[in-house]
Amino acid sequence: MNRGRWVTNLLGRSAPGAAGPDPVASRPGRGTVTAGLDTGPTGAPEPVAAGESARTSAARLVPGTQLRDGIDRILLARTGALIVIGYDESVERICDGGFDLDTEFSPTRLRELSKMDGAVVLSADGTRIRRANVHLVPDPALPTAESGTRHKAAERTAVQVGHPVVSVSRSTGIVTVYANGDRHLIQPSEVILSRANQAMATLDRYRTRLDEMTRQLSLVELEDYATLRDVLTVVHCLELIRRVGREIESDVDELGIDGRQLALQLAEVLGDTESVRRLVVRDYLRAEPVDDAAVDGALGQLAELLEVELLEPANLAPPLGFPAALDTLDVGVGPRGYRLLAEIPRVAPRSVESLVAAFDSLSGLLAATAAEFETVGGIDVAVARQIREGLSRLAESAHV
Repeated sequence: MNRGRWVTNLLGRSAPGAAGPDPVASRPGRGTVTAGLDTGPTGAPEPVAAGESARTSAARLVPGTQLRDGIDRILLARTGALIVIGYDESVERICDGGFDLDTEFSPTRLRELSKMDGAVVLSADGTRIRRANVHLVPDPALPTAESGTRHKAAERTAVQVGHPVVSVSRSTGIVTVYANGDRHLIQPSEVILSRANQAMATLDRYRTRLDEMTRQLSLVELEDYATLRDVLTVVHCLELIRRVGREIESDVDELGIDGRQLALQLAEVLGDTESVRRLVVRDYLRAEPVDDAAVDGALGQLAELLEVELLEPANLAPPLGFPAALDTLDVGVGPRGYRLLAEIPRVAPRSVESLVAAFDSLSGLLAATAAEFETVGGIDVAVARQIREGLSRLAESAHV
């Protein structure tokens, strides 16, 4: 997960230890376009991140950033705006008129400059206002699905120069980010929060069901009569939780500082579901060897299933190596023991691998004695006794 990205990526705020902006020489004239542009260490124009989507660029506009503060002020003033985030020779070539400023960025300056009809051009890192009241003249042959003049200019400019462009509609108050032929609508925090809270309620229900299903799976595993249906029921819950969690995570990123409480709530609900997901797959995957690559491959196949395919349990079987047939759902299966061994405290993952390799299955582990555990490499007397006692407690709990 990437929760908290907005904390370290606040536009206009340097990361700890980062150097401030380099002093910029004044541009001698319109014929020379290198001085005053965003340049790297060699003096070449600063490169744009390849393939950066509009959603990725929108991370610069989350609540808590200076740019978002400036846009909010523009919305309150009902003036509209066209903002180019990045300044190099490609931007310079399509700029007509306006003012060369090269001044430090601030939300109030952005609001005041946006009162003029032209675009505002910022440095790539958003710390400087390079130009204002600029008429953008992108190639009119570039295709666009927009109808408004401002939005047409924004989409074509983003495609032509490769820098993100933000359009703030004066009439509707809609904020749109364009980047690399993609567009992303910036929604108000209250709209995102309402959607995310509904998704969180759904996630809570899925988590409650998962807890019930994993307890049932543990019971049948310890009794040695687990079926593929029992396993796929847990896998289904885990996959639903993963998908809803990803949606909420995206909302958290877009909420910025407004999503702090939502991020904490999401982390609490998700808990260890990702590790459980991997352990369940590792327990039942028909593959040799059952290494990280094999587990990642199975998880990748599960992630590729369509939402409608998740409704049929048999569709979850092929990623684990079982045929997608209804008559296989009630076939008995036995776990290797990874998930239940992980529930025993202070047993290292390396020791778990050694134990599973030595005893082959959970039933073999349950039948082994502490002395037999001691024969496994890396298992000392204390750890062997702890494993034996832990497995005994799990077996006893299955009979309660």
